[in-house]
Amino acid sequence: MSFSADSTCLCDIVEAVNFNERRAPVDILLLHYTGMEDGSKAQEWLCVPESQVSCHYIIHEDGRIVQMVAEDKRAWHAGAGSWQGREDVNSRSIGIEIVNPGHEFNYPDFPEAQIAAVIELCGDIIARHEIAPRNVLAHSDVAPGRKRDPGEKFPWKRLHKAGIGHWVEPAPLAGGRFLTLGDGGPPVEALQEMLSLYGYGIDRSGEFDHQTWQVVAAFQRHFRPEKVDGVADVSTVETLYRLHQTLEKA
Repeated sequence: MSFSADSTCLCDIVEAVNFNERRAPVDILLLHYTGMEDGSKAQEWLCVPESQVSCHYIIHEDGRIVQMVAEDKRAWHAGAGSWQGREDVNSRSIGIEIVNPGHEFNYPDFPEAQIAAVIELCGDIIARHEIAPRNVLAHSDVAPGRKRDPGEKFPWKRLHKAGIGHWVEPAPLAGGRFLTLGDGGPPVEALQEMLSLYGYGIDRSGEFDHQTWQVVAAFQRHFRPEKVDGVADVSTVETLYRLHQTLEKA
């Protein structure tokens, strides 16, 4: 065994092979789902060279935690993406894969034992690395054009109640003005500016293009999961505004 467990949580160790040296200090905790039908096969895939992927931890449906890469190493879990204007998310992050087949396989709810383990492990990692609440992220937050995980069923509100991540109560769904594909002008530019300032990688073009639609949908999956459609309605914009208003605490 080439490393010892970093966490005080009860962990098994199964060593992955796809990792290298970090190029930046850790300031992000990134949560994924595995997106495969079987958890044991997902773990095996994370351990073989040809997959070109790995993670620091995987959490199974029964709450079992397995560490696969030492936290001081750069696991290959995030792929291309950015947060707060910086790329190479792998160097900055600790990655947790949560066993769930995902949207391609009927996307079941996350079991209670699994979420309890997620909360325990996240709390331990955040405390040791002093990760800011706004930097506890979904894979879809840093790669909105490619990823949907861990998805709109993931209980971000519950994690926040346990002291993990940034959250505000989403504004209720309502009618009124909205922004969508094909719109443009100062209101779209203001929306893009707010998303960018929060951390999302988005061009401030003033045009509601496909990239903007993807980022809005990613934002909704995390912060307004009741309706994920990529349309910047009043509820979405108000929720984003509320998050900005509480940033000094995040």
